[in-house]
Amino acid sequence: MTEGKATSTKRLDGLARFCVAELAGRGLPAAVTEATLPGGGREKSWDVAWRMDDKPRLAISLKSLLKNLGGTVPNRVDDLMGEVTNVQMYSPEIVTGYIMLFNVAEDTYSRLHDSTWSELLKSRITRLSGRRPPSWSIGMIEASLFLEVDFSEGPRLVSGAAEAAPFFDRLVAAVRNRNPVLERAP
Repeated sequence: MTEGKATSTKRLDGLARFCVAELAGRGLPAAVTEATLPGGGREKSWDVAWRMDDKPRLAISLKSLLKNLGGTVPNRVDDLMGEVTNVQMYSPEIVTGYIMLFNVAEDTYSRLHDSTWSELLKSRITRLSGRRPPSWSIGMIEASLFLEVDFSEGPRLVSGAAEAAPFFDRLVAAVRNRNPVLERAP
């Protein structure tokens, strides 16, 4: 997460490993990082995925927004909807989650949206979260986690850590609910 390049593909590797460990600790062992999952339009790589019986049952996407927030925030919402719609077209029952790292040191006010970029992104991602049966809306996610970081004087987590456990709890509960063959133990 601390690699110097703003576009580093390795920045989120540690976070992906953390996700794998959190899922295993909740009874979903053998989740993998950088998994290619089938989709309605094309295969797509997800940062973390868990399979049962060779079918993807859970996918987590990790994103970081560190610079150029005015140009990136609007695109992230579109990316989220496109990414989850693609995988849900292939497998409507798949459980999906999003984790966003947001650099608050770069956050500014947008007159057009009458809010800061972080407030705008949080509100839009929250509107797309909470997907539950029987209304499994395509393009929505089961859970999201918004982690505020500050890179102004080295990497520092500002907020969001307390929401990590409930995020993983919601995802695992949804997987168990949609796959009754799994043990009901926590």
